[in-house]
Amino acid sequence: MAHPKTPRPAAWLAALALLAAAGAASAQAEKPQYGGALSIANVYYTVSPLSFDIADWPWKLNQDTGLTYESLFVADLDKSRRKGGKYSFVPDAWLAPDALRGELAEKWELKQNPLRLEVQLRKGVMFPAKEGVMAARELTAEDVVYSYNRYDKSPKKIPTYFDHVDKVEATGKHTVVIGFKSYNAEYDYRFGWGYYSAIVPKEVVEAGAKDWKKANGTGPYSIDNYVAGNALSFKKNPNYWDSEKIGGQAYKLPFADSITYRFIKDEATALTALRTGKIDVMEAVRWSAVDELKKSAPKLQWNRYLAMGGNFIALRTDTKPFDDLRVRRALNMAVNKPEIIKSYFGGNAELLAYPMHPDYAGYYEPLSAMPDSVKELFSYNPAKAKQLLAEAGYPNGFSFKTQISSASLDQDLLTMVAAYLAKVGVKLEIQVMEYPAYLSAMTTKTNAPGYYMFLGHTNPTTSLRKAFVTKQTWNPSQYADPEFDKKMAEVYAEPDERIRQVKVRLMTREILEKAPHLWLPTAYAYTAWWPWVKNYGGELRAGAERPGPIHARIWVDQDMKKKMGF
Repeated sequence: MAHPKTPRPAAWLAALALLAAAGAASAQAEKPQYGGALSIANVYYTVSPLSFDIADWPWKLNQDTGLTYESLFVADLDKSRRKGGKYSFVPDAWLAPDALRGELAEKWELKQNPLRLEVQLRKGVMFPAKEGVMAARELTAEDVVYSYNRYDKSPKKIPTYFDHVDKVEATGKHTVVIGFKSYNAEYDYRFGWGYYSAIVPKEVVEAGAKDWKKANGTGPYSIDNYVAGNALSFKKNPNYWDSEKIGGQAYKLPFADSITYRFIKDEATALTALRTGKIDVMEAVRWSAVDELKKSAPKLQWNRYLAMGGNFIALRTDTKPFDDLRVRRALNMAVNKPEIIKSYFGGNAELLAYPMHPDYAGYYEPLSAMPDSVKELFSYNPAKAKQLLAEAGYPNGFSFKTQISSASLDQDLLTMVAAYLAKVGVKLEIQVMEYPAYLSAMTTKTNAPGYYMFLGHTNPTTSLRKAFVTKQTWNPSQYADPEFDKKMAEVYAEPDERIRQVKVRLMTREILEKAPHLWLPTAYAYTAWWPWVKNYGGELRAGAERPGPIHARIWVDQDMKKKMGF
């Protein structure tokens, strides 16, 4: 072994780094091909589109129509790790300020007195002609104003979402001014690149925005066909405005002639489609399928990531017996979570990655740093659970119903949880529901006392706001605490991120202690793609659940695909 003072290991490392960089540069310099088709199973491939109209506030719209509809801002994919940057672009709706670029916005600036965001739109961006809907025309500031006003007036709007906005107005053909009543730390996300920020022209709304056949945006693809429960297909927009720089040269986007998003309820069927090359990219592969796929399809490329959301059973805190903190804590202690990681997840999960994700540097605290009152909820202690239940007046336990979506792949996990609870006298009754009815139960606050779900973090502040602030849409436990609400408002009003981080860490500790959920482990997942899929490295989102800009930059090595027999 070399002496610690000798420079040789450092030289070797430097040489290896240069070789890796050269290899990466070579891969990047590979000349892209136009044409071909892509078939993709998105992260939520078991869930079909909920609506094609953003005024319905469907959380999944960006995933389904993000190739067609664009927003003011988008991820700067040149900052990806694959290109030498520091961002994975895996988080469901978290873009750091230096990982943001303009999409429909060319430039923007936050100004004071009065507090406002001034946005200059790109000139020459076109809505393509759509028969029966609209003639081709340029995007203008009026389209942005119209879109915002329509979402803001929707009866399905998430409460408080746009409360910080005074008005959105066009001060020129390509200039938009968003006036704020007060500062909000999410100002750029909420209408700039979030779930509810797509710019949809008035003509589409007048023709019928709920009808996929009427959809028409400025994006790189237009919707070509939709077969419910099966596939959503897109065809290339030949007049798309954006380009991609590869090997120092700019190439007009998009590359593939067509893209198809597949919806497959059965996991085994989806895996077969991937294995046989009928799917080019599968964005979410469960850990349990990976070893077999690596043997049966060894050419597949892989990226591993910790899921961007939490598994839990929400316990309705406005309903007996879950209005009693002792009961909620008892249920947490009654479930052997370390054993679940070992037996259900095969070790491929983390005990604590919700409601904060480890990727949220500065906001996340590991379980080891948490107070004992939190650590206790993640340790298995059925004796303490029985004691707490008896203290709360339930020495013989009780029964409660828990709802789960038929689209969930975790019904076996819920059965395992039920077995643990039975050991302390609590009977969990499982109700499986079709996804639209399941989602409606939560949004209308009619969900059962127990509600199993996987809920995305979104970002550090939204993760707390949407799930634990009073009367929020995505608050299935109906948790309500005026003091917590007040703290949340203070976080949003704080412009100093360092102070926000401290406050969020303290609020996360508080909500974990109060246990409005039966907290469950967060699993690792994988993205798989075939080697003919180029200019891709497992990136999943370029905005809030929006993979479209990533997919538009993929090109297909059609010769390689043929040589591999597909």
